[in-house]
Amino acid sequence: MNPNEINRRQFFDRVGDGLYGTALASLLARDLYGAGPHHQAALPIDTQPRQPHFAPKAKAVIQFCMQGGPSQVDLFDPKPALEKFHGKEAPEEFTKVAPAGRSMKGQLMRSHWKFAQHGQGGAWVSELLPETAKEMDHIAVIRSMFNVHENHEPACYKWQSGETFPGHPTLGAWVTYGLGSVSQNLPAYVVLADPQNRLPVNGVENWMSGYLPPLFQGTSIRSEGTPMLHLKADFDEPAGVTAAKRNLINALDRIHKARRPNQPVLDSRIANYQMAARMQVEATEVLDVSRETEATRALYGIGKKETDNFGKRCLMARRLVERGVRFVQIYPKGQMWDNHANLKTSLPAACKQSDLPTAALLRDLRQRGLLDDVLVLWGGEFGRLPMAQGDYAKAGRDHGPSGFTNWMAGGGVKGGTVYGETDDIGYGAVKDRVSIQDWHATILHQLGMNHEKLFFDRNGLHERLTHTHPTRVVKEILA
Repeated sequence: MNPNEINRRQFFDRVGDGLYGTALASLLARDLYGAGPHHQAALPIDTQPRQPHFAPKAKAVIQFCMQGGPSQVDLFDPKPALEKFHGKEAPEEFTKVAPAGRSMKGQLMRSHWKFAQHGQGGAWVSELLPETAKEMDHIAVIRSMFNVHENHEPACYKWQSGETFPGHPTLGAWVTYGLGSVSQNLPAYVVLADPQNRLPVNGVENWMSGYLPPLFQGTSIRSEGTPMLHLKADFDEPAGVTAAKRNLINALDRIHKARRPNQPVLDSRIANYQMAARMQVEATEVLDVSRETEATRALYGIGKKETDNFGKRCLMARRLVERGVRFVQIYPKGQMWDNHANLKTSLPAACKQSDLPTAALLRDLRQRGLLDDVLVLWGGEFGRLPMAQGDYAKAGRDHGPSGFTNWMAGGGVKGGTVYGETDDIGYGAVKDRVSIQDWHATILHQLGMNHEKLFFDRNGLHERLTHTHPTRVVKEILA
């Protein structure tokens, strides 16, 4: 091209190619050769304990991830109007709540179970949860939760990470990123999932670290058989040989890191290998519930067919937080709360597996003086609709995201509290509504963290668990 014939538009078009190419080459050089930091802000590269923003009420979290959608109108939120209008379409005055997905169409169905008030606060609890009912003076029930999507996958992403799509860090990852862990011989974030290794909806993305360093993702531990695969060597060797090998590996790691500074993925990989070495002794002991007394195992229902496995995982959770693990999640077997059909049998079965062990965990923590420091969370990504799904003889309930119940206990929570309301038939939250981001912010607050100050620099943005959604801390349920 003749330089004399270049016009203004052509000039900027061509000079742009050069500038963009130079920038791309610079970025690639960083990523490939470690010439500079991947993130401009200093990042935690270990799980050493870190100071919160202010004095915390709780130091650890145990979360019952009741995926599938426990039915609020059959467990914690009785609705006399369902008796009155059983078998009829919902009256017009009950259809004013904007739905998150499922419509109001269908015949209303009363609960099959009786409710009674419990504790000094008079919280209503179904006869399906007799053991949990005894603990209501230590529990704050939120009846006005709502999600923004009707399907399990997006709703679970929202519930775990604050957005309805994958790629974001989960609650447990954010907590351990912000606070680290007291224990350096166990993972900061532990997941106790299905003993048959059947992953929940969204699989391992329920405990992934997203764009946070991989060090902060959850570590899945099995409650049956070998707790962690490949934790121990396949053969015995002298202690001196093992120590020499580890020292050599550590030296090689330091050399490798020195040539590739500020790479979180590499730092996390090395830290995880070092953690695995330390866990070989600690994890075997902490996960062995046979070390507990017979009375303690019986408290959790261990040895009984219906409660044995869930009880083991609850007891493991207590042993883990007792030894400094920051965040523990307990998942049920499959989707036992997803009661689309046969509600009369499927919901009682889910309750029988979990009610006694859940209450036992609260009692055990309290008896050991741990409940004040441990925040216990219970609930799912949404609830169920008050309408019948299918023929009444074998009817279930469909997904109900517009209004459902979760509860909290311990860790500075005001026990004996019932907060928020759904409408007269339990379809949607209408009073003191609590969004997923409100719930997240409240959890972080109890751990001493301001949800706006806990962030990660990514692409020029301060990414947060609560993102940019309007958010408040639900102080009404806090002591």
